[in-house]
Amino acid sequence: MAARETTKEYVRHFKDIDKSHLPLVGGKGANLGEMYAKFAIPEGFCVTVHAFEEFLGSAKLRPVIKEKLSRLDVEKTDDLNKVSEELQTILKKTPIPKHIIAEIKKHHERVVGLVAVRSSATAEDLPNASFAGQQATLLNVKGPDGVVEAVRECWASLYTSRAIYYRNKNKFKHEDVSIAVVVQKMVDSRVAGVAFTANPVNNDRGQMVVEAVFGLGETIVSGSVTPDTFILQKKPLKLLETHVGYQRFALYQRPNGGNKTVEFDENKGSKRKLADAQVLDLAKEFLKIELHYGLPQDIEWALDKDGKLHILQSRPITTLR
Repeated sequence: MAARETTKEYVRHFKDIDKSHLPLVGGKGANLGEMYAKFAIPEGFCVTVHAFEEFLGSAKLRPVIKEKLSRLDVEKTDDLNKVSEELQTILKKTPIPKHIIAEIKKHHERVVGLVAVRSSATAEDLPNASFAGQQATLLNVKGPDGVVEAVRECWASLYTSRAIYYRNKNKFKHEDVSIAVVVQKMVDSRVAGVAFTANPVNNDRGQMVVEAVFGLGETIVSGSVTPDTFILQKKPLKLLETHVGYQRFALYQRPNGGNKTVEFDENKGSKRKLADAQVLDLAKEFLKIELHYGLPQDIEWALDKDGKLHILQSRPITTLR
């Protein structure tokens, strides 16, 4: 029997991606590929929308999804949650085609250690819409089988209640939104955070805000801890305000996969996460990313045990007036 031939690309490395590839790898994937050669982006690849679309097509799931969503009133919360749960269950139980699994595992071999697996929807990280946080992110995933299952989790999360509702209210057709998945080397971060290259509180584009926590930045994203907040003037660059948040606990990487929670005493929890000089050095790098894109950015970052900066993602700030 002849070898299976295909013109579809199921996996693509960051080095072969730029911002023009958003329809192929979603907003998050396109931004990481765009920055890969220019900034400190951890190694990784994207499982493209072709993989997801073939997964749906191989099991004839498109008509099922369309039928369930077409008759749904998203304002009826119980119905929304029921349909969301049904669709996610179907996707989690559907076999992934073997050739797609093989492609994912082949590329995973090139990324040493634990990985972060993040959803990257094709309607995500756009200048005029923010789908951030609606689909799944899995941290410290171990091994090829773990990565394959994490990819499946991300695919299923395209149909969370929140994602379905947001698309409906913002008039995105469900069938027009697909999903890719980013697989990226996990940073064993000692300090991590987010940065906004314009102040999202007062809409001042002459200011920027850096937030920082001990451990993984997931605690900021989830809102479970209060970060340190640094407000800076951009030109000339200087630190204007420092607010030290009390951090009750942190998440750190487990060597064998998963996260561990470390509780802090009052002394550790009240410590400042970054010195003035560190904040200014980070700010310079973040401003380079803003300059590259030509508009204010929302950036996720991490410092490893050696103090090296890693950029985990960047997207436009959509809330500025």
